[in-house]
This record gives sequence, structure tokens and C-alpha cells, in this order.
Amino acid sequence: MLITSLMRVLLTRSFKPFIFRNTYSNNLDYDNLKNLGLYVHIPFCRKICDFCPYCKVIYNEQLATQYREALLTEIKLVAAGHKKKQVTSLYFGGGSPALMINDLKIIIDCIKNYYDITDGIGVELHPDDIDEKILTTIKQAGVSMVSIGVQSFNTDCLNNLGRTQFNATEKIQFAKAAGFDVIDVDLIFAIPGQNEETLRTDIETAFRHGATQISTYPFIDFTFVNNKYKPMSEKRKRQMLHNITEFTKLAEKQRTSVWTFAKKETKKYSSVTRDNFLGFGVSATTLLKNEFKINTFSISAYIQRIEKLQLPTSLTLNFTKRQRACYYLFWSAYSMCLNKTDFQDMFGVPLKKMFGIELWFCEKIGFISNENNSYYLTDKGAYYYHYIEQAYTTAYIDKTWNISRVQDFPEKIIL
Repeated sequence: MLITSLMRVLLTRSFKPFIFRNTYSNNLDYDNLKNLGLYVHIPFCRKICDFCPYCKVIYNEQLATQYREALLTEIKLVAAGHKKKQVTSLYFGGGSPALMINDLKIIIDCIKNYYDITDGIGVELHPDDIDEKILTTIKQAGVSMVSIGVQSFNTDCLNNLGRTQFNATEKIQFAKAAGFDVIDVDLIFAIPGQNEETLRTDIETAFRHGATQISTYPFIDFTFVNNKYKPMSEKRKRQMLHNITEFTKLAEKQRTSVWTFAKKETKKYSSVTRDNFLGFGVSATTLLKNEFKINTFSISAYIQRIEKLQLPTSLTLNFTKRQRACYYLFWSAYSMCLNKTDFQDMFGVPLKKMFGIELWFCEKIGFISNENNSYYLTDKGAYYYHYIEQAYTTAYIDKTWNISRVQDFPEKIIL
């Protein structure tokens, strides 16, 4: 896509593309990394939702047991030769992690043997998987944050996503009663057939029944999913995002990222913004100081690789310094804030020295404001980030995931 190619050239000062290669190492260099997070992917679902692009399969008990054993081995392989490391957080995504409810504590306990988790453990939950017993079980396992994939409370919107109706409000109330630090409710906006009123009702309903924050993601039509409907125009998406921003301001909620809005004075949580992270499980990604790694998307290939005591890395991108800085800026901007000290600590160069022209331009056109030691995205800047992120998803993520779905270990991907 033209916009992503142009931005890559301008920001990296190079025509060199991002090249993922089928290179492999059994050692991940993370000892000296700060703000390190952990991610675990559970790829099992009861039903495959048409709109969902993530790596997943229908739940099978025998396969899940094999997967658990491979996952535990991968954790031990990654930690081998390293001292116990302090990490910020642990997040379980999927798929539906609750389908391995009896294994979560085993996995968490294994991780705690090698990592000290300072800021909590989060788990994605499908509403169908939520009841009081499951919530009690994951709370006892150490989970402090839940993200509930409601998508919408409106029956027509759910039908257009290919989802069945469920009593989502009751499930959120169960989570509230269980006393989690964070109850995030995922909502999709710009769903075909959605309007401003149903969108406002979705937001109000989530907060009224116990959400401490909502994560609102635009409907994106990945090329390899089976959506019945095409997404709304970019003009309508822009209006929808503007409406979300206005609704939440009137409700006195705080914008904590481009797509996330939270109650004031509550703990915030995001599954995507980490300076560095280790990913465990099929399709999981790892971000280190100079590398980005993707595990194979094939469960069988993942298990076979682990049985050989080899990490299941499918692809590796070796960053140039400016490429890594661009990646850092992209996800820091998602959080609405670029901290100058954090950037210099990370790259050893002042933020303004590396990206002075771009920062000056963005400030002049009203995308960012320069306050104290940080640059903050304005609402205008957040909209254009939203637009660029969708272009990035289409040009980079869609292509990478589509290839990885059909090739266990691709030879090369050029972006």
C-alpha cells in the first residue's frame, strides 16, 4: 500500500523494506531489556467467528493437552540460561483461553518459576466461557485483569459479525462481582448496519454493567476471513470514531489510547503496548532490542519443533536502529504519548534528534502537542493514527498472517 511504503521510506530514511527471514536461534537475548512483557497464545475456540483473523482451531481435548505440554517446554527453553527476570505483565490471548481453564494455573506457575510479574496477569474471555466458577478459578490462579470480547450488545450487529446472541451484561456483572482490577470490554465499531445510536448504547451498556474500560476496534475486512459484509467507508469510520470520542468525553471517561477509554482513577490495561515482549505459543510474536520474531501458525509444526527442543520460530526480522525506533514510535503513539526520556533510554539518542522534522511537522498541523517531557496525540492526531493503523494492518499484518496460515515456515516475507 502506498501510504505505508511512503511512511517507511520517510521515517527510516531508507528504501530498505522490512524483510522477515526463516532464520532461527534457540537463545533470546532479553536479560538487559526493560519493560518486558509476556504473552501466551491459546488457539482453541468452541466456534470459529467469521470476522476473527487470529490463529485458532476448534477445541480438541487431546490436542489441547499436547499443546499445554509443548507450551510448558517452550517457556523452559526460552528461560534456559537466564536469571529470573522481572517482567511487567502476562497476557493470555486467543482463541478462548478459558477452554484450557484447568491448565492456566499450571502455565502461570511455570512462568513464575522464571519471571517475576509486577503489574498483573490478564486473560481474554469469550462471553460464552464466563460463569462464576470459571472466574473464581482464574482469580485463584492469579489473574487480575479480564478482557471480554463482547463486540456489540446489539443483536443485528452480532448477526452481521456471524455471532450468536448471549447475555453479555450478565457476564460483565459476574466479572465485576469477582473483583478484578481491570474489566475491559472489547467493542467493534463501524460494523455493517451499525449506527450512532447502537454504538452509543454499546458504550453506555458496557460501563453501566461494570466495565472499567472499553477497547473499541474498527471493523476490518481481512482478506482471508469469511465476512458476509464489507466494511463501512473510511468517512463513516471517521465519524464513528469521532462519536466514540464525544460519547466518552460526555461520560467523563479518559482516553488512554487511540481506541481505549477508561473510567478515571482506575487501573488501565492494554494488550498491545509493550516496549519489549516475549511470546509463547503458536503464532505468538517476540519483540527484542533488535529483532522481531514470529512463531509458526501450525499447531502440529509447533509441537514437532518443541519436541526437538527447538524454539518454534518461523520468521525473524532484524531491525536497523531507525526501523526499531519507528516500531517503538508507532506503538507509543497508540498510547497517545511519546515520552522523551523513555525514548532516549531505549535508543541512546534524543527523540528530537532522530525525528525532529517529523515532530515539528506533526505539531504544526495539530497532530501532537509538546508538553513538559512528552509529546501527546491530539484527537485529530488520534484519528490519523487510526487511519494509518488500518493501512498498516492491511499492508503488513494481513499479508504476514495470510502467508503464515498456509506455510508452516515461510522462506521469506518482504513488507
